[in-house]
Amino acid sequence: MTSPERPTSTRPVGYRGEPLDAERGPGLGCFWFQLVLLAILLVLTPLSVAWNWPSTVSAILLFLVMIMLLLSGQSVIFLLRLVAADRRDGGRRRPLASPTPTVGELEDADAFADPSEAALADPGTTDPGVRE
Repeated sequence: MTSPERPTSTRPVGYRGEPLDAERGPGLGCFWFQLVLLAILLVLTPLSVAWNWPSTVSAILLFLVMIMLLLSGQSVIFLLRLVAADRRDGGRRRPLASPTPTVGELEDADAFADPSEAALADPGTTDPGVRE
């Protein structure tokens, strides 16, 4: 269990030696453009072979597909880091459909509970961390 004074989830996410800034780097528009271009190339490359286009054109299309796979994969990783940085800044999030408290909420409640209140509730135990 982490200490409530210094939770580990507040550490800033680094990117190239600096804290990650959502305004820098590729956005969703760039990512969607890459995915559309990748989908077109994925369809066009095997069709170029079936339509008997010159082999150099088919080879160029194949290399373009591999380059687009690399670029879109890197964009996915960057966008996932942005989501992670955003979630770390916001602290713990409660699942929307959960009617019961989460494990993190139970841990936080135990960490901030007054030990004297726990001893008053159950006089048989002196340690508030002991549960049956």
